[in-house]
Amino acid sequence: MTDETHEDLDLLLRSGGIKLGPAQRGRLEWLVGQYGAPILDLISEGRRNGVIIFREPLSGAAAELFYRSLNPGCAVVIPASENPGFDFLKSKLTEFGTVGPCGADGPHEMWWGGIGWSKFLTAADASTARPRIVSCYPRGADATAAFALRHSLERFDLACHIEPIDTQIGDRMLCFEKAEFMLRMWNKYREPLLFVEVDASLREAPLLPSFLGCDVSLHKWNRWEMSARVLYLGRTARAEMLLRAWQQLAASYPAIWEGYLLDQAWSLTSSQVPLDTVWLPRSYHSFKGDLGAMRATILHDRQTTTLDLGPDPGFAGIARTARRAGRTGARDAFMVMTSKAETGNGIAVILRDVAASDAGAVAATVEAVTGAYAADCGGYDRLELSLCAWQDDIGTAREAAALARHRILEIAPGQRIANDFFAAHASDQAVMTARHLFL
Repeated sequence: MTDETHEDLDLLLRSGGIKLGPAQRGRLEWLVGQYGAPILDLISEGRRNGVIIFREPLSGAAAELFYRSLNPGCAVVIPASENPGFDFLKSKLTEFGTVGPCGADGPHEMWWGGIGWSKFLTAADASTARPRIVSCYPRGADATAAFALRHSLERFDLACHIEPIDTQIGDRMLCFEKAEFMLRMWNKYREPLLFVEVDASLREAPLLPSFLGCDVSLHKWNRWEMSARVLYLGRTARAEMLLRAWQQLAASYPAIWEGYLLDQAWSLTSSQVPLDTVWLPRSYHSFKGDLGAMRATILHDRQTTTLDLGPDPGFAGIARTARRAGRTGARDAFMVMTSKAETGNGIAVILRDVAASDAGAVAATVEAVTGAYAADCGGYDRLELSLCAWQDDIGTAREAAALARHRILEIAPGQRIANDFFAAHASDQAVMTARHLFL
C-alpha cells in the first residue's frame, strides 16, 4: 500500500469510529491490496471491486439484496463481528476468516468474507510460500496410506515429514498423541506446518493458507464443527499459543474427541490474542463421494459422514450458532484482558441484551469497558468480557464465571462506564466484605 492509501484508510476508519488492533489493521490492509479501496456501509448495486466495511447489521431483506448485488471482486469486512446481529449477513456469504480482539486497542472481533474462494485459490497457485506437510499414524499399523500420501506430495515438490508414533490404544491415535506430534514438529522445523491426516491424498498443492499468511487455518464441517484432519500453523507466536493450548487440553482430557478440544483451544486463544484464523474451504476437506471430490485439493479416504467428527451430539446445541458465525459465543469469554496486578482476583463483565440493542451502542460499551480496565484495573488481574444476546446466555455466562470464582458484573449496552469503573466496584466489594465480617 502507498502512503496515500494508508492515509485514506486512516481517514475512513476515523470517520466511521472504527477501532482496529495491529493484526486486524494488517489483515484489512492486505484485503485492500487484494481487492481495492474500502468503503463504509455500501448496499447499492454496481460496485465492481473493493472492500465493503459494515458497521451496522442489515435487515433480512437488505442482506438478501446486498448478497445478490455482490460479485467476486468485492470483500466484506465486519469490524465488530462479535455482535450476533451480523450473523444473518454472514450466513449469506462465504466466510474467509476471523481476527480476534486485542484488548483496549482493538476490542472487537473482525470477520471477513465474500463470494467464493476462486480469487484466492487462483492467486495461491502462484504463491512461493510453501508449508511443510506433516502427518503421523500408529506404529505397527498398515503403512500403505502413509506411502500413498507421500507419493501424492512428490509431484508438488513439497517438503514433508510422515512417521509412525507410539500409541496407547493399538491402531487408534488419541488427540493428545496427535497434538504432541505436532508440537515436536513445531520445535523441529522452521517452516509453517500443514498437518494432513494420513489417509488423505493431495490433488492440488495446498498453498492457500500460506498464501493468506494467517496464524492458523482449519475447516469447519457444516460451518460450525472444527475438524483436526487438516490443520495449518503459521510460524507465529499466536499459532504456537493455540498449539500449546490444544496439547494441554488434550493431555488433561484424553477421552474427549479432538474436534471439541481444538474448538476450545481456538476459543481460549482467540479471546486472549488477535488470532488470525482462516476457515478453509470444503475443497481442503473433501471426502470420497462428495459432489466436489473431483475438484478437491485434499481428499480424505472416507465416505461422507459426520460420525468421526462429532460423536458428542450435545455440543451442537451449545456452540453451533456462534461457530457458524466465526465467533466465540456466550458460553466462552469473548475477550480476556490481564493486568500487572497479582491479586488472584478476576472479574467477569456480562454485557446483556446484545441482540436487541443498537450495534453502535454495543460496540461503544465494549470499548468503554476495555478502556476503563486498561486505565485502572481496580486490582483485578483478569477481566473476562462476555456478550449475551438472550437470557439463557446470561445464565451460562454467570455459571462459567462462578466456576472460575470471578466477581460478576452485569451491564447493558449504552450504560455509562467511567474510567474508575473497576476501582469503584472493587471499593464497593471491599466495603461489603468488611460489613459482612463485622456482622
